[in-house]
Amino acid sequence: MFIIPMTSLTGIAWNHTRGFVSVAACAQRFEELHPEARITWEKRSLQAFADASLADLAAAYDLIIMDHPHTALAATEGLLLPYEDWLPAEFLADQAENSVGGSHESYRFNGRQWTLATDAASPIATWRPDLMDKHQLALPQTWEEVLELARRGFVTVSAFPIDVLMHSYTFCEALVHAPFSGDCVAPDEILAAALAELRKLVSHCDPACLERNPIRTAEWMSQTSDPRAAYCPFAYGYSNYSRPRYAPFPLKAGGLVTFNGSRLRSTLGGAGIAVSSKTKHPQACMDFARFTASPETQMGVYFQSGGQPGHRAAWTDDAVNAASADFFRDTLQTLDESLQRPKLPGYMDFQDAATPVAHAAVRGEVAVEEAASKLNELARVIKC
Repeated sequence: MFIIPMTSLTGIAWNHTRGFVSVAACAQRFEELHPEARITWEKRSLQAFADASLADLAAAYDLIIMDHPHTALAATEGLLLPYEDWLPAEFLADQAENSVGGSHESYRFNGRQWTLATDAASPIATWRPDLMDKHQLALPQTWEEVLELARRGFVTVSAFPIDVLMHSYTFCEALVHAPFSGDCVAPDEILAAALAELRKLVSHCDPACLERNPIRTAEWMSQTSDPRAAYCPFAYGYSNYSRPRYAPFPLKAGGLVTFNGSRLRSTLGGAGIAVSSKTKHPQACMDFARFTASPETQMGVYFQSGGQPGHRAAWTDDAVNAASADFFRDTLQTLDESLQRPKLPGYMDFQDAATPVAHAAVRGEVAVEEAASKLNELARVIKC
């Protein structure tokens, strides 16, 4: 690696131990190895992580922790540097070979790699073993069993607006229509049925679930004595809450239940590290990104500092799993089976416009049929 003397870099992550402390710790270790480097990380909210303007971030920061649906637009507008121009082919090949699910490929567009998948996530199931035991509950295996558990008052779910839209893709797939496989999200009747399944669940849960994102869901579940915290069928996973002494009551994590005989498939999330095309120190940025994404760092300081690795070696590592109640090993299949959102420049415009429509339907404020029609109209207009 080569570092320009007294290089100062800035980066932007998101406001959680998993998103911020992990990369800040990597920066500290990188500086110890390369005293001539200085890397300062800042953080933004989880919501801003999902929808902040990447053009603004690329203008202000050298390094960006980003979500993969931004990739197509970022590449089209020349906001990022492609890794092939800076890193060895064998390193990128290892990243591809050791991807968790489609994480690595999700950051490819027009044959170039624009981001390294340093973090992997999708909605998974979580539960409170102590509450499950206290109330003598069996883990649900089917969607009908989830709904029955919810009717009895033992279920919550992450039904924050953006998560509702992601979960709707899960049920479109379960209803045998891959989302965005045509000129719309799914045929109106399929999309309406998907929203209706989510509405069924939410109608039996605490209304507060409609305002909780995955972080707030995990925080609430891991601190309350409320029996509704016993089980969550899907929320983007945070391994931190399965680690000893991170929260008062650790969560156990696992895969999704079946629907009509087939296992549900959730929608891929996660994050990656990208390099702004406007940086004055591209090689230094690339060196740090390579360090952070390397399997040694991912299994070591990145995970140990609260990160949720994107390299498969970490997900199968015995020490990593021993330190997280087998979070990674027990959810890996769910990640491997997860769905990808469209890699099209117009997708983020669709997502921003579609989110409140889907949420209104699941809240019961508009008919699911009306919402489905509107969502498909948005998809066709934006041509995503």
